[in-house]
Amino acid sequence: MKLITVHIPEKYVQGMEELVTANYYPNRSEVIRVAIRDLLKTELKVLIREEE
Repeated sequence: MKLITVHIPEKYVQGMEELVTANYYPNRSEVIRVAIRDLLKTELKVLIREEE
């Protein structure tokens, strides 16, 4: 895996902490990985449709 640094609004961090505290995810990194994965799946599907 590649390490990247990002600046995230405090409200987003608080939301991620709530998900971790509620045991939906083991840690904030996993929250971010899942969010990025889901975004890419959605956006890339749209991009592929536009190219056809």
